This record gives sequence, C-alpha cells and structure tokens, in this order.
Amino acid sequence: MRQYLFILSLLMACTLCNGLHAQDKGMANEGNVIPMDHEMFIKEVFDYTNAEEWKYQGRMPAIIDFYADWCGPCRMVAPILQQLAQEYKGKIIVYKVNTDQERKLAGAVGIQSLPTILLIPAEGQPQVIVGAADKDTFKKAIETVLLKQQ
Repeated sequence: MRQYLFILSLLMACTLCNGLHAQDKGMANEGNVIPMDHEMFIKEVFDYTNAEEWKYQGRMPAIIDFYADWCGPCRMVAPILQQLAQEYKGKIIVYKVNTDQERKLAGAVGIQSLPTILLIPAEGQPQVIVGAADKDTFKKAIETVLLKQQ
C-alpha cells in the first residue's frame, strides 16, 4: 500500500512540475487572457529599447488589451476578449496590460485612450482598435488582420 502511495505522490509531483514548466513557456495560459508587464512585453512582443524597426518576437498572432480597472468601456471589452481567447485557442494569444500599473510601457507604446487594443499579426505591422468594440468587430479583425482570411 505504501508503495502505491509513493508512486501516486511521485506522479502528482511530476504532473505539477510539468504544469509549472508549461506555464513558464506561456503554454498553460493558452485560451486565457494573460496579464502582461513591461518586462514580458520586451521579451515576448517587441524590445523597443534595442530595436529600431518593428519585429514581433511572438510565436503566434497576438492581441494586447491596454486597459484600466476604472474604465467602463474596458470592463465591457474584457469578457469579449476572454471569450475570443477561448474560441481562438491555439491560434492567437490574448494579453492584457493594466496601464495604471504599467505606465512606462503604456507611454512607450503611445497609449492615449482606453481601451486600446493592439492587433499583432505574426508577420507585418500591428494595427490598433481604439475604444470599445463588439464581438463581431473583434472577430472580423482577428480573421482579416491576425489570421489573414479575407
């Protein structure tokens, strides 16, 4: 009986380690909206401190929601982006940046209105949606800008 408990404990520990390893690579969060800070932006999206020309560093197209907790339109957009993160799981990554906590990043990117949604295709230049939009508008932008389906 002890042997089975030991094996079960070992399996649970391995599962936990694998889950943490996947989370370190961002894989565990696919299908969810991922909070992003300045350091993460530089590492996973674009290192504007060392590059002169835009070059997306991500592995798949992304959406970045620049928001604030006090912003009503931001609160309207948040559940839509969560639904879209689930619907397009494995095809796009959805991030969110709290501009009150990440003022340096918001300033560096030039955020002046909230919400500001940055659409980043795997290749090419990012595009922006300023203000709240409905789910159909976001879906059309995902299909035409991020997934390049006309």
